[in-house]
Amino acid sequence: MRSIGKWVAVFCAAGVVGMAAAQAAEGNLRYSITVSKFPNESGWAGQWDVGDGFTTIMTDALQQNGKFIVLGDSEMRQEAMKEQDLAASGRMAGGNKAPQVGRMTPAQLLVRGSITHVQNETSGGSGGISFKGISLGGSKGKAEVNITIYLVDSETGQVKASQKVVGVAGRRGLGVGYSGSALGGLGGNLEGFQKDNVGKACEDAVVQCVEFLEKQLESIPWQASVMLAGADKLVINRGTREGVSVGQKFQIGSSEELVDPDTGEVLDIEMKTIGTTEVTEAKEKIAYCTPLNGVEKGMTVVPAK
Repeated sequence: MRSIGKWVAVFCAAGVVGMAAAQAAEGNLRYSITVSKFPNESGWAGQWDVGDGFTTIMTDALQQNGKFIVLGDSEMRQEAMKEQDLAASGRMAGGNKAPQVGRMTPAQLLVRGSITHVQNETSGGSGGISFKGISLGGSKGKAEVNITIYLVDSETGQVKASQKVVGVAGRRGLGVGYSGSALGGLGGNLEGFQKDNVGKACEDAVVQCVEFLEKQLESIPWQASVMLAGADKLVINRGTREGVSVGQKFQIGSSEELVDPDTGEVLDIEMKTIGTTEVTEAKEKIAYCTPLNGVEKGMTVVPAK
């Protein structure tokens, strides 16, 4: 029984992640990322799917964090592609609002992992306050959720980093739980307390996972490309969505991939810098920069050192 959308709504309203980084600092260069479902390999069988729940909270936490371009999970993207295929079949009304094939944003980074252990010790009472399905207090118990998380480079399929995380109920996050219809129509205080404890443990684990992912950004190279180059105009294919802002400086040049002749793997990229440009206007997906002599369409753009 699932009511994950309601779970997300409650967590969003409560500010579950509680991170000061929820509003991204201007100029923070972002990467597109998607979260795959975290399968439940713990053997724990509750009245809600801990894997689905963790994936949903994780996706929302990354969105609220503001340092990533968060894409839908694989199931959502499959549904989007079905809509595109249906629109292309001619069986539905066309027009400017019809979903177009070939417009889906690719994920640069993939997040996946698994729930390896769930421990839930609950002793409830009737001392909690319940309002519209949200319980505050009243639960006397503890829960622990063990997570293994991987960050994967979508271009190479390589695991960039991994981490084991232990989430403990009540360590971080707000004291907000669930009862009644808030999670799948479950009733009774005891069930509400069980949801509360494991949910809080997942909440704590998500906070740790987002912090782990943030730290990995420092070691992931960020780059763009020149879309348009002329004597009076220079446009790159990154904009405010990726954190580009007016006044930022970028180096532009020609790059050459050093490819392993045995495996075909890109081992490194050498860049011959032509010069440094500054952003004069930033739109959602593109940015206008000061023109540079010698710059051509397709050249590589990287943050200035």
